[in-house]
Formats: sequence, structure tokens, C-alpha cells
Amino acid sequence: MSNTERRTVRQSDTAKGSTGAGAKPPGRRWRVLRRVAVGMVLLVGLAGVAGAAGFLAFTARIAAREPAAVKSADAIVVLTGGPSRIMDAVGLLADGRGRRLLITGVNPATTTDEMRRALPDGEHLLGCCIDLGHKALNTRGNALEAAEWTREKRFRSLVVVTSSWHMPRAMMELGRALPDVELVAYPVVTTRTQPESWWSDPGTLRLLVKEYLKFIMATVKIRPAQAVAGPGEAPRPAPSSTGAPASSAPAPLRLTPASAPTAGAALRPAEARLSP
Repeated sequence: MSNTERRTVRQSDTAKGSTGAGAKPPGRRWRVLRRVAVGMVLLVGLAGVAGAAGFLAFTARIAAREPAAVKSADAIVVLTGGPSRIMDAVGLLADGRGRRLLITGVNPATTTDEMRRALPDGEHLLGCCIDLGHKALNTRGNALEAAEWTREKRFRSLVVVTSSWHMPRAMMELGRALPDVELVAYPVVTTRTQPESWWSDPGTLRLLVKEYLKFIMATVKIRPAQAVAGPGEAPRPAPSSTGAPASSAPAPLRLTPASAPTAGAALRPAEARLSP
């Protein structure tokens, strides 16, 4: 065998070894990478579809109208965050739907005298039937504060008053904190969250998406924020939507005498946003 023939045989053997059992042809590697990429795209797509379906299911739970009638209970709990909630809760108390009312999440700077000036129509109820809760910093804190108050008063049923979009998370947190207490939902509905308008308003849509994400976090018990203030501790400022600290915590209600010329415009929370 000549030298030329020997080199040809060696080159042939080398080429065969490079494509042996331990190596993959370039075409096969590309096929594997393509399958992995397609699989990742499909997983992301499925996650997006599942998230959208979950969001639609969540919005379907949001009441479109306030109930025409509500079942009476031992007491009423209202979670601060919007003026309509307080007015509706006081109205339910005046109608005899509960024997006592807890306003949970009130700013510590708010006094009973300020509440009296802010609620002229319910002034006669403040001395006998309304309690102010100052410790709650967010929805979880509302539930813990309401649970402590409910056990102290030995109530067995509560009417829960909060915004319609906030109601699913509020009822879940209260149900965990008070598993043996009957909860009756009274959702407060605004024009922004009515079915014919919420999906077309970018601000409301963002609000509902954020609340949906918070609902998911609460479902799996992810709690990044402190729930209640310690003794003598004021609510900490929460970040605003721009990342800058807000002037006060979102959940607590802040009342000032100058803000209450009429009952309809009596309550001016420091922030109307949902607490973290």
C-alpha cells in the first residue's frame, strides 16, 4: 500500500470516529435546540393563556352592582381605602344590619372627634357603636385586627364592607383569620368597576391587574409587607407608582376637620389605592 493510500485510509477512519456513538451530527444538534426553543415558547404561551384565564375568572367574581339587601349579622367591619366604604358601612349600622361597627386601618392620627365632625349623620352612633382600629397596615392587617376585635366581642357573624374589586382578597384573608365566623359580603361598587366601563379604562385595568397579582400572592401566602403596626409605631410610607415614597400608608384613613363640609365629601383618605 502506498503512502498516499495509507493517508486516505487514516483520514477516512478519523472522519468515521468523529461521527461515532459519542458525537452528534451538526444537523441533529440544531434539531434538538430548535425543539427546546419551541418548547419554551409553548410554555410561555400556555402560562400567558392561564394567566389571562385566571384574570378573567377573577374579574367575574367582582360584583357589578351593590346588593339590594344584605343579611343582618352580629357586627360590621369596613376596610378603609375609599370614602364610599365608610359611608355605606355607617348606613348599614344605622339600618340595624349589625350591632357594632369596626373601621379597621384608620390612621393613628385620626381621633374620634375628627370622625364625629366627618360623619355628622352618624355622630350619634360614634359614642355607642363604632370602634376605630389603628393597627392594620394592609389587607392582611385588616383581617388580623378584625379577628382580634371579633373574638374580644364574641361575635359569630360579620358584614364585610369594602370595594368590589378588593372583596375577593378581603374575604379570603378574613376567612383564614376567622374560620368559625360567618362572613357576609357587602361590596361597594363604583362606576369605574362596572362591567360596561372597567375594561375600557386603562387606569382601572391596571388597578384590577395589580389586585389580581396581589390576590395570587395572598392565595399562596406570599406576604412581603408588615401586616400590623407595633405598639406606638406609625404606618410606614408605601412606595408610590413612580417609586417615590408616598406621604402616608395607603390603607389607613386620614380624616381632617376641614375636609368634611358635607356627608358626601366627608372622608378623604390619604391614599385611595389598595394597600400593598
